[in-house]
Amino acid sequence: METVIDSGPFQSLLIRAGFSNDTDHLHVVAISLFVTILCLCIILGHLLEENRWVNESITALAIGCCAGFIVLLFSGGTSSHILRFNEELFFIYLLPPIIFNAGFQVKKKQFFHNFVTIMLFGVVGVFISFAIISAGCWLLFPRLDVSGLKIRDYLALGTIFSSTDTVCTLQVLHQDETPLLYSLVFGEGVVNDATSVVLFRAVQKFDFSRLDGVTVIYIVADFLYLFFTSTVLGVATGLLTAYIIKSLYFGRHSTDREIGLMALMAYLSYMLAELFYLSGILTVFFCGIVMSHYTWHNVTEKSRITTKHSFATMSFIAETFIFLYVGMDALDMQKWRMTKSSPRTIIGIFSSVMSLILLGRAAFVFPLSALSNYMRRDSEITRISFRNQVVIWWAGLMRGAVSIALAFNQFTVSGITWNPVEATMITNTIILVLFSTTVFGILTKPLIGWIIPHHMRRSDVSDPSSPKERAFEAEWGLPLLSQNEPNQGNVLRRRSSLSMLLHRPTYTIHYFWRKFDDSYMRPIFGGRGFVPCVSGSVKEGEDVSKVTSEVFTETKNGV
Repeated sequence: METVIDSGPFQSLLIRAGFSNDTDHLHVVAISLFVTILCLCIILGHLLEENRWVNESITALAIGCCAGFIVLLFSGGTSSHILRFNEELFFIYLLPPIIFNAGFQVKKKQFFHNFVTIMLFGVVGVFISFAIISAGCWLLFPRLDVSGLKIRDYLALGTIFSSTDTVCTLQVLHQDETPLLYSLVFGEGVVNDATSVVLFRAVQKFDFSRLDGVTVIYIVADFLYLFFTSTVLGVATGLLTAYIIKSLYFGRHSTDREIGLMALMAYLSYMLAELFYLSGILTVFFCGIVMSHYTWHNVTEKSRITTKHSFATMSFIAETFIFLYVGMDALDMQKWRMTKSSPRTIIGIFSSVMSLILLGRAAFVFPLSALSNYMRRDSEITRISFRNQVVIWWAGLMRGAVSIALAFNQFTVSGITWNPVEATMITNTIILVLFSTTVFGILTKPLIGWIIPHHMRRSDVSDPSSPKERAFEAEWGLPLLSQNEPNQGNVLRRRSSLSMLLHRPTYTIHYFWRKFDDSYMRPIFGGRGFVPCVSGSVKEGEDVSKVTSEVFTETKNGV
């Protein structure tokens, strides 16, 4: 992994300012300045936390642009970078903590309760958006005097602009106020990123000199292979970590070893996926889910608190770093000079891509929401209202760091390109990310407040103790997603398992999974109710269920 100071200009600027011309020392100075600006982003983000219009992502972008502009002035208009990184920094160092924390902190009950809908949005939706954007670019770009792009480039653009960034929306929504909406937006955002990256890599593998039905089948088959093998690898790594910590009782001697092993195994899962050309995003996401379900309950109380905050902190710093760097990169004069397109062409490309994003987003959000509501027809309280559909559509309009990284991967070598057409694609990607994040991000909070007023925020909460659910439980003899399931003598005495599955598929699958989990998985891998009795965790002779109910609010929150 190569991390280098911007070639020449900033290095010369430091030397003129009185710093040593030693390269290593200049690296230290540049990194120190970048970290200082990163700290400034955090401070200003905190001060503007209650602002109606601005969030931390927009703050980091704005500070990045300001810092880039200052560097640009002092370097004589030659560079806007303090540091220059190639795109691999994003995939190797910054993305893993963000995705792992997303899986580790996810409310598993809500996520898996809406798993089918999330997969519809995050997988099927990406393919629909990918097809619309790719076809639209292929038809419109030649009319805008954009030539020199190959079929692979158009397909790559489809994956680049299908990747969403829901950070701005998630900063406005709250899990406790809108659990269904938050779960759908959050889950789709993670699955969308994973699907986009997997699809992007699948596109890179094939020769499109002759595109036919066989090639399309190969792309879909390769996508499914990457998707499922990556998931299995993440689950296996998480289970292995849980088994090791449960068997060796690390907490007897040191909580540091528990935390260190969890962090390193999570990162190892990502690197193994990259090693075998799988999707590291999917792998580390499901590794995080499995670790939070099993491993987290096997460590001491101190380790539980520490891991929650440590992983969240690393994710927060990585996200701020990305937006800050994107803001600086927006003023990179080398790319703008390399672009030979006229302002009219650049505006035309931007308008075309933005229109395709709006169309592609609407083309799957509303139809797939209708399909999801049809599958939820027996459970009216969890239906996706039209207001929620509009928020979901809006949340996916913003583009972020994944789009930037994929564009750099496709059209640059170590962040540099000498092809005017490729430079145009990079600059338009940056413009679109800046526009969507700032304009749509600024409008997100007031728009959601107008679409879903505070008095409606609890309308999508599914109450398992509602009369409808109690009637279902009485009819089928099944507890619905409860934490303490009574012993059922003969669950199927009234209905066959097939009719149960057809009548209430989500609840039935969850019930049988809980039975399997309690009978086979937790005794081996640990988890709630199977915490080892070690110092700092559960005292000898103390009721495990009592301790876990006191220490964690997870059960009450529905995790």
